[in-house]
Amino acid sequence: MKAIEKFEINGEYALTVENMNLWYGSFQALKGICMNFPKNNLTAMIGPSGCGKSTLIKSLNRMNDLVEGCRITGTIKVGDTDIYDKKCDLPRLRKNVGMVFQRPNPLAMSVYENIAYGPKTFGIKNRSMLDEIVERSLKGAAMWEEVKDRLNKSALGLSGGQQQRLCIARALSVEPQVLLMDEPTSALDPISTGKIEELCLELKKSMTVIMVTHNMQQAFRIADKTAYFLLGEMIEMADTSVIFSHPRDKRTDDYINGRFG
Repeated sequence: MKAIEKFEINGEYALTVENMNLWYGSFQALKGICMNFPKNNLTAMIGPSGCGKSTLIKSLNRMNDLVEGCRITGTIKVGDTDIYDKKCDLPRLRKNVGMVFQRPNPLAMSVYENIAYGPKTFGIKNRSMLDEIVERSLKGAAMWEEVKDRLNKSALGLSGGQQQRLCIARALSVEPQVLLMDEPTSALDPISTGKIEELCLELKKSMTVIMVTHNMQQAFRIADKTAYFLLGEMIEMADTSVIFSHPRDKRTDDYINGRFG
């Protein structure tokens, strides 16, 4: 992959959040968030609707820059790079910290062009190189065999589960270091959900995966670390087995055991 360099990630953590606060206008959506996301781990963020999970994950590659009235204090680093520093290169950030959203959002073009779009943006025009990237990315998203004979057909003709894996393949095409996933299976059937979960377990071998999920069973099945959020605060974060069996905070225990609210 040409052009934009990767972030230096030399320590234990791929991404760190230090004393982060976020406001939408006068409303404070996140309060004093401190988190460390280990390299080559899958971290799940759980909690009730409106607790700040999606707001946080969108801040990790500055998607909230697009929201009018959004203000952030504190520090978010990928490796040693402060991503909110004025010198931070946004294309570099979004290449290295990819995003997959709740609902599949394939581009209205062919399967091939969906995958090739990112690499072309970063200057790759050679057809054989693009062919290689498309194949590698689709294999990385465990769907090459399903679509290799329909690469030139519209991506909008794929099933919902296939479209979501295509969006993952599109993110993989630029070789990110971190992959953010905001409830990637909430709109999918159980079989498609299982395929995405298997894929996530494979992906964390080569990158860091951070996932927002409402599905606690999903977090239990695939996450190495789990963090519980409530009312804009990160209540606790620990190994998933600890969060689900011996949480430190009663609020976490109440949520895990269905006593919340």
